Amino acid sequence: MTAAAPSGPAALQLHSYFRSSAAYRVRIALALKGLPYDYLPVHLARGEQLAAPYTGLNPSRLVPLLQHGDQALSQSLAIIEYLDEIHPQPPLLPATPAGRARVRALALDIACEIHPLNNLRVLRFLVHDLKVSDDAKNRWYQHWVESGLATLEARLAEQPAAFCHGDTPTLADCTLVPQIFNARRFDCRLDHVPQVMRVFERCMALPAFSTTQPSACPDAE
Repeated sequence: MTAAAPSGPAALQLHSYFRSSAAYRVRIALALKGLPYDYLPVHLARGEQLAAPYTGLNPSRLVPLLQHGDQALSQSLAIIEYLDEIHPQPPLLPATPAGRARVRALALDIACEIHPLNNLRVLRFLVHDLKVSDDAKNRWYQHWVESGLATLEARLAEQPAAFCHGDTPTLADCTLVPQIFNARRFDCRLDHVPQVMRVFERCMALPAFSTTQPSACPDAE
């Protein structure tokens, strides 16, 4: 993982949690661009995101949060596009409008259609407030992940490439890989998405994806 001490007022500081797929997206992007950053753990399972001083930095009480100078940026896809604008190489969005639209759509298929239904606060609400069983919670998780990945599979099959779009990783790959980690953690079926898994394996052969995975984080348990 590329993580270094701050070098001055423009240093990047990433508030992250090792199991957060949204934070993993940003760690991948930072590594692809070779950008050093200070890793600041926020333990979601212990509720550190719900208390000061973090709530003063990020009212949404989520991770990731990227601090860059006097900027405090939230939402993983917005952060990655910010990084792409201030450090354009290597680009994480294609050069053409149609290419950028496709990559954003692939990323949003995951970040908006799969992930929000299955993040920690949703699963906790299912169990603690709605009193569903662990088996029912896991069925909920698996249904939305498996059906969502089937949609992504169809989109990748329409335009096969080395990665989600083209011959280099993009915003879409930064989003896909963390979702597969979560899918495996909850024993989701993945044999129905061969294109997705092909791209996943291609990504994981690159250090930017493998060295930033959850088990490599400073706060991994």
